[in-house]
Amino acid sequence: MTWLAATATTVPPESTQQALGYPSLFLLVLFGALVPVIPTGALVSSAAVVAFHQTAPFSLALVFVTASLAAFLGDAALYWLGRRGMRSKNGSRWLEAIRGRAPEERLAQAQEKLAEHGVTVLVLSRLVPAGRIPVMLACLMADWPLRRFARGNLPACLAWAATYQVIGILGGSLFNEPWEGVVAAVALTVLISATPGIWRRIRRTTTA
Repeated sequence: MTWLAATATTVPPESTQQALGYPSLFLLVLFGALVPVIPTGALVSSAAVVAFHQTAPFSLALVFVTASLAAFLGDAALYWLGRRGMRSKNGSRWLEAIRGRAPEERLAQAQEKLAEHGVTVLVLSRLVPAGRIPVMLACLMADWPLRRFARGNLPACLAWAATYQVIGILGGSLFNEPWEGVVAAVALTVLISATPGIWRRIRRTTTA
């Protein structure tokens, strides 16, 4: 018990959270960009809530830099793997994974908008739930080089990180306890992500 008390005094909880939190956030967002099954927006919002309640300076800035850098590197890696698959005769599992998450209707819309507006569509694609993968596939099919994709994707990742961080800051400012803000931020990000899909189902039902 004395050893535990001494350890708690030696290593402040906030320092421990930072030491573990930022690398974990980076790895999870990076992995979520490569395998889009992790709700990375909710992760960024939750990290922003925790940072909002910390006393250390630049905590929110570190969350923003960590999240945007991880998202950018993950997108760049996935796009590079997709380009390799496009050039390969046998394709690749990464390219198939991208195609599997880009329905024909969404892909056609992304190709049309990409042809009309170029990089602007790429920037906005990360702010639209489930919009990133169809636009990325449209860029692959348009044979955009990695450098051109990266130039457009950088502001997209910055805007994405800023948007979900603002959601987290709002959640953190409404509640005194960090966990309450995390719950509110996660609920809001899930609602935002689910709204387009629900709206499309309603439209299909109405049309049918």
